[in-house]
Order: sequence, then C-alpha cells, then structure tokens
Amino acid sequence: MTESTNSEWRSAPPGEAVTPPGEAGSTLVGGPEEPVSPEPPTPPEQPGGKKKVVRLGDRLFQGVATGSGIFVVSIIAAIGLFLLVRAIPALHANEANFLLSGQWRTGDPENMAFGIVDLAWITVASSLVALIIAMPVAGGIALFLTQYAPKVLARPFAYVVDLLAAVPSVIYGLWGALVLAPVLKPVALWINGTLGWIPIFADGNVPANSGSNVFTAGIVLAVMILPIITGVAREVFERTPSAQIEGALALGATKWEVVRTTVWPFGRSGFVGGAMLGLGRALGETVALTVILSYTFEGPHYSIFDAGATFASRIALGSAEFNNHLTVGAYIAAGLVLFISTFAVNALARWIESGSGKGKK
Repeated sequence: MTESTNSEWRSAPPGEAVTPPGEAGSTLVGGPEEPVSPEPPTPPEQPGGKKKVVRLGDRLFQGVATGSGIFVVSIIAAIGLFLLVRAIPALHANEANFLLSGQWRTGDPENMAFGIVDLAWITVASSLVALIIAMPVAGGIALFLTQYAPKVLARPFAYVVDLLAAVPSVIYGLWGALVLAPVLKPVALWINGTLGWIPIFADGNVPANSGSNVFTAGIVLAVMILPIITGVAREVFERTPSAQIEGALALGATKWEVVRTTVWPFGRSGFVGGAMLGLGRALGETVALTVILSYTFEGPHYSIFDAGATFASRIALGSAEFNNHLTVGAYIAAGLVLFISTFAVNALARWIESGSGKGKK
C-alpha cells in the first residue's frame, strides 16, 4: 500500500464508511461503486414439507383401470396356455404331420392322424373371397356417408349398415344356403366355364353349381364383415382435417379430387386396419359356414369351388367325438392354430390402425 493511498483513506469525511484498501469490496473515496446484484428469493416451502395429495377417488380409479388391463391380458394368456397344454398330448400321439397333412382321423385315440392343410385352405380362401368383395363396397359406403350423403340421410343409412352386425350367424347361414346359393348357380357356372383355365377358378371337389362351396361362403362372409369395415372406415374418414378439405376446394378441386388428394390419403391406413379386423372376424366364423359348406371326404383342388370345413366348423362338427382327452386334444390343436391366427391378424389390424390419421402418402 502506497502512502498516497493511505492518506486518501485517512482523509475520508467523518461518518462515511470506507473499506480499507486491499480488502474485498473496498472502494476508494471518490471512485465509482460497483452495483451488488440481489440474491434470488427462496421459494416458499410447502407447509410441513408434504408431497402432492392424491385423492382417494383417483387411487381407486387407477387401481380399477390397472386391474382391468391386467385381468384382460391374463385371460388371453390363460386361454393360450390352456390350448397349448391340452394340445401337446394329442400332437405327440398324432401319426401324421400336423402342419402338412390333410387327413383328419380322430375316432380311434390309439390310431389318430390329423393335419390342418385342408382346414387352412378352406378357412383362408373363404375369408379372402369375403375380403376382396367387402373392401371396395365398404370403402364406397364410408366415402358416401362422410363426403357425399346429406346429413339427413347419412345417419339413418349408417344405422342400417350397422344393423347388419346384429343379425345372428345362423340366419346368415340359412340365407346363404337356401336363398343366395340358388341365385349364384348361373354366376358360378359362368365363372367356372369362362375362367376355368385359371387354377383358382377351376373345378373343385364339388360341382360349381352346388352352392355349397367357398364361393358362396365368401359372399356371405362379405356381408357379415361389411359393417365392421364400414364402421372403422367411416370414423377414420370423418377425422380428415377440415382445413385440408377447405384448402383443396379453395384451389378449385372437385369433390372427387378432394377425396383422392386429402380424404383417402389421410384415412387409408385406418381403412386397411378395419379390413384386417374384418378378416379376423371372417377367420373365426363358425355357424354360418357350418350351414353353407358341404362336407366331403375328397381333398380340395385349391379352387373357390371347393367344399370342406374351416377350423371353426370342423370343431363344431366334431363335438360328438369329445369323449376322450386325446380326441379333444386334436380339435384343441386346430383351435390353437385358429387362436394364433386371429390374434395375429387383430394385432396387425391394431398396429395398422394406430398409424391412421397422420395423412401419410
């Protein structure tokens, strides 16, 4: 410290606090003072330091919701486990290849031979015929109800379509066998005679005009799954943002161009998801196909004019043989394949439907 500095410090006016030089925060006489920033205020603590209070009703609702979800998942897992456990002994006793054989001989528990190839063909073929017919019809109905029909007619017409889901399966089966099959005979003969050079339309294991074949069953299934696909597609198409529709109309687009450029790209994935849900419904249909499809011992020719049994109808027709655990296990093994198939299709539908509403092209 120099003498001049000490003299300035000593000569400060009385009553004015001056910090000695060399100490933190010291200020010389006549020099500018540095501003001191205030400390941020400390947030007040909650009384008693308690956490956020959770109401009893919230806890009860959370517990019920969580328990319900766990219960549903547990039921599905229990069903799958039951089918697997009951099917394993029968599969060990099976003398045929379960996945590649078309035999079904389960009357003698000591000499069983059963496979699912024929069942899989009739099940998949009838479901695909239904899907090919139902998808364009359901898409057209959904677009009409959401984009073209007046509101006065849209709601009642939608109710009529939804009522198709309330008709019992046995009624559909009787209608298909007694009313629809005779009407379709000339159509089936024309398809078989004109397009018979294509294997899928060639002669089946029953005459094409019999009416008790995959062709008739597929049309009946198409009517049954129509409300499912239409309902999902209608809900998805209605979610199309109005700003996109109004923007397309403002640019001079016609109604069809609006549907093609905005509504359809926005709801396409949801429409496909609804179709997959309908496919899952068709795969598991039992009573209607049991009534329509005629039973035959001849194997399928892999044509839409084949007859036979699906997974579900085979199980229903074989209920009289449920007197031995091995015989029952054979039918349960077929049920396990159907369970896995429908579960996979429904899971795929939910995954596809979850991507709807994003408008991706």
